Amino acid sequence: MTERIDTGTPPSGAGCVECDEHGGWWFHLRRCAQCGHIGCCDSSPGQHATEHFKATGHPVVQSFEPGEEWFWDYGSSELYESGPELTPPVSHPAEQPSPGPAGRVPADWATVLRRA
Repeated sequence: MTERIDTGTPPSGAGCVECDEHGGWWFHLRRCAQCGHIGCCDSSPGQHATEHFKATGHPVVQSFEPGEEWFWDYGSSELYESGPELTPPVSHPAEQPSPGPAGRVPADWATVLRRA
């Protein structure tokens, strides 16, 4: 797993790149461990972290949620409880809600989550 991780690359921002570009919202965030791209999880409407993996071949993501350190490898479908420390910040700002971002999450958000 570690050969596909760049510990010196900062995250691309505080939220999902594609959701921010198009006014969408996310449930949880994932950080590409190779290039720092922030995408939304597979329960989110956009599933942009998986789309990033498909487009780039970057298989390893880390949770970008406060207090979570786990990694997921899309290529092998393996979960790693921990791994190398990535360049800070290691999560979205604590004041940013999940789902988020504030003001873009629909009232019925729980009914539109994707189920894996």
